[in-house]
Amino acid sequence: MSVERICLLVGVALIGSGLIHLAILIISGGSWEGPVSWRKPATFGVSFGLTLITVVWVSAYLPLRDRMRRILLAVFALDCCVEVGGITLQAWRHVPSHVNRETAFDSGVSTVLAAGGGILVVVLGLLAVAAFRARAAPSMRLAIRAGFVTLMIGLASGAAMIARGVVAVNAGDQQRAYQVLGFLKPVHGVSLHGILVLPAIAWLLTFTSWDEARRTRLVWLAVIAYGVAVAGALIVSLT
Repeated sequence: MSVERICLLVGVALIGSGLIHLAILIISGGSWEGPVSWRKPATFGVSFGLTLITVVWVSAYLPLRDRMRRILLAVFALDCCVEVGGITLQAWRHVPSHVNRETAFDSGVSTVLAAGGGILVVVLGLLAVAAFRARAAPSMRLAIRAGFVTLMIGLASGAAMIARGVVAVNAGDQQRAYQVLGFLKPVHGVSLHGILVLPAIAWLLTFTSWDEARRTRLVWLAVIAYGVAVAGALIVSLT
């Protein structure tokens, strides 16, 4: 079985895990907020699954050697499993997953999740660089480039949240770390999925009778609109 197919199956499994935990959240009547909410394995499962499937798809447009592409996809898929797995494990233990230094085991899980985040930045950063040499029609090329830009904004905002939580932990205030950890959640959530939304729009436009110039203009409008949404989410996050 090819690496691409395995990654797609992993993505579907992660989405399935997220939906199962969403059902648990709804049935249990639990809170959507808080560091131990079932929201975390639900949203992370669906988000990582969708992102993995999308990255497999758009990576076909990138000028990468087959071996390098397979390696990057395999590392990304494994990292997705580690991230979702760690968050899900801590949800079932009813303890926070990120910046949790309350016990040696919790600290170990938190460290693995942080290291996994660093690997995400490296792998997706390499793909983002390759995206600016993407081999595709102008409309799709624009969508892929803009999508990776928003994805990197999402990763940067995630790193900023972890960093702020770590600062609070190092200052000796574990509970405050949980409180301040999600201060960029709106912009984090919106920007992560530009890599799915924008290329999907470009792909859907290929089913129309419009020429490539018109499709590219429409993708530009979509990119601008998505940029406004990311900026709006950032304002909401900071206020």
